[in-house]
Order: sequence, then structure tokens, then C-alpha cells
Amino acid sequence: MSAVPAPRPVIPVELVFNPNWWNKTAGIRFDQAFYLDPQTRIENDVLMRRVLYQRYGVFGLGEPNPQPRPVIGSQFVAGGFVIPALLGAEILFSPDAAPQPRPMQLTPEQIDRLEKPDFRQTWPMNALIAQMDTLEAEWGYLVGDVNTDGLLNAAYHLYGVDLFTDFYTAPERLERLLNMIAELIADVGEYIRQRTGSCSVSVNRMIERVDPHTFLHANCSVPMVSPRSYRAVQLPIEQRMAQRLMPFGIHHCGDNLQRYASAYAELPVSFIDVGWGSDVAACRQALPDAFFNLRLSPVRMLNGSPKEIAADTEALLQAAGPLERVGVCCINMDYGTPDENLMAMYHVVQDFRRTVLA
Repeated sequence: MSAVPAPRPVIPVELVFNPNWWNKTAGIRFDQAFYLDPQTRIENDVLMRRVLYQRYGVFGLGEPNPQPRPVIGSQFVAGGFVIPALLGAEILFSPDAAPQPRPMQLTPEQIDRLEKPDFRQTWPMNALIAQMDTLEAEWGYLVGDVNTDGLLNAAYHLYGVDLFTDFYTAPERLERLLNMIAELIADVGEYIRQRTGSCSVSVNRMIERVDPHTFLHANCSVPMVSPRSYRAVQLPIEQRMAQRLMPFGIHHCGDNLQRYASAYAELPVSFIDVGWGSDVAACRQALPDAFFNLRLSPVRMLNGSPKEIAADTEALLQAAGPLERVGVCCINMDYGTPDENLMAMYHVVQDFRRTVLA
């Protein structure tokens, strides 16, 4: 059983805070237990929903009286360690930071010998699946998902900067590797969605507001290659992923989405994360029908003034096209981010909402 999503609000708003914010604000430790101990996960899920309501309930976040639920992955922080771990990376946990895969620095020969693991029998998914079975037997349903990362993100952990050289010197090796990672990501995403009803809320919380079934592919590293290289090597692989995982979205946190938008338009993309600094109007021209999740800068949110944040928000919304297909978020905000800045953003959103509802 999965929850029925509430009707989407006009211009939904989402806030996601860094682990350092949660650690200093609510005392939450992001060690291995946060992700892989069921009782710790459930307790922190209740605490996080309560804290969000107490501080930002006016934005529609959190719950006034949250109850325990059988959560299998936190919906309030990112942490794309599962795919690298399945591929053999050691994961470094920290009390106040996201988990980090230790770079593996594999040789080309080792890359060539890599095979797709059976995720059901490999840590950490084997542990999570056993927990899912126990929780579902007790509760009758499951909530949450895991961050399934992205093709280049995961590949980078395996052999570092040589990944980008291979676009030109060893494209066949790179294509084989990316195809293998794509199949693994799709296997995990498909499995999680079958069990819980969602597969990418932990990539970006806005997914829950728009369509929890959406698969969101994390293209954080795509700006490190040219649009031509992306189109030649990665796009065909993503097209196959999209056909398997629809509804399909792209997470592009870089400041240059407009350079890749015409290639993304060749995907059946229904949701786009629009990185701060991108030319929003040009992106809308290339992707007229997708939901745009407009990302404000967490650095500016931390260091700017309320007036600057209001201007940032207004500029994004004015350029975004139909407001029925737009949301606003700020992701990975640090401890010390002023509530006044968040409120300035929210007041602008409220003004634009009134124009839609008028």
C-alpha cells in the first residue's frame, strides 16, 4: 500500500537542509544507523517532520503531530551512496555530513572486468530488503526510497577523472560501464518503486509534490562534459532508462541547463530540476511541457539579504512560463541560513500564487 498524493498546490515550495543543519538544529547524527537501522530511521523521520512543521509549517512543510511510519529511506536529506556501494565503494559516514563513497581508482583493466552485481544479494540493498520485508509484515505498507544517484556520478567514484578522458580515448569502455550502471540504477529504482510507490523523493523532495512515482536521474556531473559528448554517449542510455522507468525526470543542478536542454528534450521528460544560474526562459522554450523545479542558490540564501532573495525568486518565476508547471526550492542549505531569507522567498511565491488563482 502506498500513500495517495495530495493535490499539487500552485507553485509548491520545498526546503532541504544539509546534514550539518539537522545535526546542529535537532541533534541528528548521520552515521550508518541513520540510513540502515530501522528504529533509528523511524525515530529520526518523526523528529524531522516535527521540526519542519515547528519552523516552517507556514510553508506547508512537516506535520504537527507526526506518527511513526515504516520508512525505508529518509525523505528529508539526499545521500546517493547506494549505487557506489553496490559497485564496491567503501562508504564513509559522518555525524554531520552526507555519506561519501571513497574513490576506488580502478585501472582500465579492472573497469573492463566489472560486472553488474545482484543488488538483492549485495550490501546495502540486501540489508534494506530484509528490513523492508520485516517492516511490511508488521505495518502492511512501506514509505520512502533511496537516492539512486546518476550515471556519471557513480562512474566517477570508480575511476576518477579518467572517466572524462574516456569520452575521447576509450568510448567503448565508457559506454559499456555506463550501460551497466544504468541497468543497476534501473533495477534498484524499479524494485523500490514497486515496494513503496516512490523511487526519487530522496533525490529531490519536490517529486512528492508533483508525482511520487517519477524517477529522477541525477545528472550533477553532466556539466563536466560537453553537450556534444553527452548527446553522443549518455543520451541514448538515458533514453533506454526512461522507457523503462517512466515517468522520468532529470536532476540538473548545474548553472547551465540551457546548454543541454535541447538534448533533454529528446527524452520523455516530465520533470526538470533547473539549476541556479541557468537561463530559465531558454530552458522553457526547449522544454515547454515539463514541470520546472526552480532551484534557488543555497549560498545566496545563506549569505544574501531578504531583498536579494526576493529578487532572485521573482526573476525565476517571471522567466519560468506557465506557473501551473513550476515549483520553487532551495536544496542543501547550511546551518545558519536566516529564516528571514526563506520567508522572503515564500512571500514572493505567495504573490505569484495569487496571480494564478485570481
